[in-house]
Amino acid sequence: MSRARVKCHVFVDFDGTIVPCDATDFLFEQFADPSWRDVESEWQAGNIGSRECMTRQVSLLRASPKRLAEAISELKVDAGFATFVRECRRNGVGMTIVSDGFDFAIEHVLRNAGLSVPFYANHLESIGGDRWRVTFPSARSDCRALAGNCKCAFTEPHSTSVKVVVGDGRSDFCIAGQVDLVFAKAKLLELCRSNGTTHLPFEDFFEVTAKLGSWLSSDGHRAPAAIPIARQASG
Repeated sequence: MSRARVKCHVFVDFDGTIVPCDATDFLFEQFADPSWRDVESEWQAGNIGSRECMTRQVSLLRASPKRLAEAISELKVDAGFATFVRECRRNGVGMTIVSDGFDFAIEHVLRNAGLSVPFYANHLESIGGDRWRVTFPSARSDCRALAGNCKCAFTEPHSTSVKVVVGDGRSDFCIAGQVDLVFAKAKLLELCRSNGTTHLPFEDFFEVTAKLGSWLSSDGHRAPAAIPIARQASG
């Protein structure tokens, strides 16, 4: 990544982006009553917001904090994420992880990877034994997506910066419309293609690092299609 000519802040999703799988579903698959999938279907159909979805699902979770932490230790960050973090810092690009998942998972994954990045997520709290509850410290009553963690709110302090999102799913739909450029894959990529949101597809953070550096160093920040798709070897 070449040094940015403009002030820039990047908002990065966690589940399916920094880690290749959905860490929240990963935990529910192992430790929750199977009926969590029925709740998930209601959310996917748009019948409930993510706050209600997650509250009901967490009530079905049964695992000690130790068991949950041991399971999370299996999750690894994208091979290029450490490079992306390092290059953003070196070039003065700000970064915040914004997730509609669990802070418990993000904290453990980042610590295991030896990385320190500011993050905001829903708060997963042990209430004794194998029981848990979730609270939503960053929820907003006016959130259009009814998200537990309103990602759009985090763009407000950066009104004078070029804003970039890196994401993959439904929780990124709203914030994708509030920024200057979106790096998208999976469901978010489908949305950007369908509604004309300015975006660049990506597969890993090596690709994001190369493309973001090119975009920020260009004369304008309106034409990502002109940027060559550059990849760096993961080795």
